[in-house]
Amino acid sequence: MGVDNTVEEDGVDPTYAVKVGSRLRAIRKQKRLSLQEVEASSRSEFKASVLGAYERGERAISVPRLQRLSKFYRVPVDQLLPRDVDGGGKESVLDLGDGTVLPRRIDGDAAVTIDLMRLGALRTPEAELLGRYLAMIQVQRGDFNGRMLTIRRDDLRAVACLLNISPDSARTRLEELDLRLTP
Repeated sequence: MGVDNTVEEDGVDPTYAVKVGSRLRAIRKQKRLSLQEVEASSRSEFKASVLGAYERGERAISVPRLQRLSKFYRVPVDQLLPRDVDGGGKESVLDLGDGTVLPRRIDGDAAVTIDLMRLGALRTPEAELLGRYLAMIQVQRGDFNGRMLTIRRDDLRAVACLLNISPDSARTRLEELDLRLTP
């Protein structure tokens, strides 16, 4: 059974449920949970069969249910939704002032994903300083995956200040330390 890529009468892209489902599955897997473990841990609030149907895009999830799932996973609701991507593959945001779609990032401003497992194995003052700062970001975000952390442009600027180098040099330094994960 293939997915129809046409837009329905109400203007909703029928593939959106599939995109939401993929995002739900990615978050669940990031949390290292099986469908059955979610069902058991949620005391059957989220049945494995229903959650599986959401993840396959066979069933649409309501907003209240999405909010409860975000609380269960301990992630902000917006993290359970797919990112809007323009034709060039870049994430975009909607300007609420005039409704235009703007690119979220320009090249060079892209987020950086750091390998926290590798960072934990390093025993240098530089790595310990970086580790303390990244732990603070994890607490602020409630992101306790523990394996990787994506830092934003402003976070990278702070890392650069901590390391007493420029943001571009910070990217390079993270690569030299083998801490930067590439998509």
